[in-house]
Amino acid sequence: MAVRRIPAGNWLVASLAATVGLLLLGAMIEGAMAEGQKLIALPAPTAKGDVSVEEVLQRRRSVRDYSDGPLSLAEISQLLWAAQGITDGQGHRTAPSAGALYPLELFLVAGNVNGVADGVYHYQVDRHGLAAKASNDVRAALAKAAFKQDWIESAAAIVVIAAAYERTAGKYGKRAHRYVDMEAGHAAQNLFLQAEALGLGSVVVGAFDDDQVAVAVDLPPGTIPLILMPIGRK
Repeated sequence: MAVRRIPAGNWLVASLAATVGLLLLGAMIEGAMAEGQKLIALPAPTAKGDVSVEEVLQRRRSVRDYSDGPLSLAEISQLLWAAQGITDGQGHRTAPSAGALYPLELFLVAGNVNGVADGVYHYQVDRHGLAAKASNDVRAALAKAAFKQDWIESAAAIVVIAAAYERTAGKYGKRAHRYVDMEAGHAAQNLFLQAEALGLGSVVVGAFDDDQVAVAVDLPPGTIPLILMPIGRK
């Protein structure tokens, strides 16, 4: 039986075309989510901190008890940047991504953040800003969705890490699920360590009803919630 071989050059062109197409699709989705929404510009993040990586690794703990103190807009900026911020002119981000396809989407649930009304916001990576999605406080709804882990409601803010698996599956097929889950872990650890560096407390929550979280945060079709990260002052 004759086997038709695809010339290496043609394979490379097809692979590049598929990658570009997926990146454009991701940009279109992000643009659609921001269309008609007023953007809250976030302060520029800083690339220098007061503590070393080693100190933060030593101190990191899961924190579920939070004080009533609010978070500042600068802290929210730093946290979101740490998880998914752009770090160079080519669009690379703080967390590695298979094929640089970036399937993750971050949503901020604000409940006690200075300068930000209670509600749900989509983190616009390219513009480092927040696009409003809902104007109601959904912390209680997320606590209920997380099988009544009521302490979640006391966090000043909650970051929802979600993913559009199709963005990666177009290139990597069945392997995409593993790659996307790994990427979510990278982003969560970045956020975790940044919270500790800022003197804040956080924890990774994976026990929740996907559908209830999707409804509470109004996730777009095809976007799956993977991680909840409540954040507050210790």
